[in-house]
Amino acid sequence: MPRITRSGIAAAWLLTPAVLAAVVCLIVPLAMFLVRGVSNAEIVNALPRTLTSLTAWNGEGLPPDEVYADLASDLRHAAGSGSLGELARRMNFMVPGYRTLVMKTGTQLKGDVPESRPALISIDKRWGEPEVWQLLRLESGRWTDSYFLAALDRKRSADGDVVTVQPDQRIFVDLFIRTFVISVSVTVLCLLLGYPAAYLLALAPRRWLGVLLVLLLLPFWTSTLVRSTAWIVLLQNEGLINRILQGIGIVDAPLPLFANRFAVLVAMTHVLLPYMIMPLYGAMKAVPPDLVRAAGSLGANPVRAFFRVYLPQTYAGIAAGVLLVFILALGYYVTPALVGGPRDQMVSYFIALYTNESLNWGLASALGTLLLFATALFYVVFSRFARVGAEAR
Repeated sequence: MPRITRSGIAAAWLLTPAVLAAVVCLIVPLAMFLVRGVSNAEIVNALPRTLTSLTAWNGEGLPPDEVYADLASDLRHAAGSGSLGELARRMNFMVPGYRTLVMKTGTQLKGDVPESRPALISIDKRWGEPEVWQLLRLESGRWTDSYFLAALDRKRSADGDVVTVQPDQRIFVDLFIRTFVISVSVTVLCLLLGYPAAYLLALAPRRWLGVLLVLLLLPFWTSTLVRSTAWIVLLQNEGLINRILQGIGIVDAPLPLFANRFAVLVAMTHVLLPYMIMPLYGAMKAVPPDLVRAAGSLGANPVRAFFRVYLPQTYAGIAAGVLLVFILALGYYVTPALVGGPRDQMVSYFIALYTNESLNWGLASALGTLLLFATALFYVVFSRFARVGAEAR
């Protein structure tokens, strides 16, 4: 058993605030966020008797009268306890329009209305359609996969099979593909622009190095929101770039530089470029300058010496920069929201939309969880390739 020393106790006390902050501010909210993606509490808590009665129904036709009576009793109790709104919102997430169905039925059941099949159908004829009952039967469990299926443009049929939604309802698969395409494009642009910049920094004389590093770090002193907003001023039709191009006669009409994919790539590359340059600079500073000179003395031309000697020594910096920029780009929200068009928004935009406006926290959780797993998968795969490449050298 390891001996507990005074220095170890002191280190534990020093780490305690940081650990508590991580648990309270990160781990607990993250766990709650993940649970929201599979929780079906709104339906289970509001309709306990109805869901119990539905277990004996085979899903064909309409359920027996006892289920109607239990539903009317549950809705009447939900209207009295204040949980009817949560149930209506949850039902509306699954089928648009069901909010009206639940709210109208629960409100009218507050009066002297009998708890029977004809009474419910007279309030809203959709209670006489099998679809609403089949949906309740599918969502009768404490946990549900409907949010994750919706995040992949899938749903369950009345038989419980997973099927693809209608073409006009397919959003999220294309959204994930778009997010990955934009992230990869920004990462490639940052690498192409950042490698020469880092090379210049690594070879810069000492008297200029401080100035260049300040210029590199200067964007960090300004918020991402301000830097993204600056691109609006530059790229819009009446912006500085279009005015210059028109002023010197290169174009007659403003170029479409704003509210499109071009603006998103330019702005995100500008914001994320320092995250690529810094790891590359660190790797290049560790490369002994004598290696390239030795390759030249052995007959290699500058191009061959660069690709065969210098470039492999910077693979670690390239891997770190690519990993950092790609992961940051995956979760970008502010810049595409400001300078992009409707077809240029990424997954984070919809997570914020469902969290703050639609209040569909389950779908927001499912989208965030899928993005988190995709990021973790990329990290694992990329780290494995980077380790194999390092061992090969």
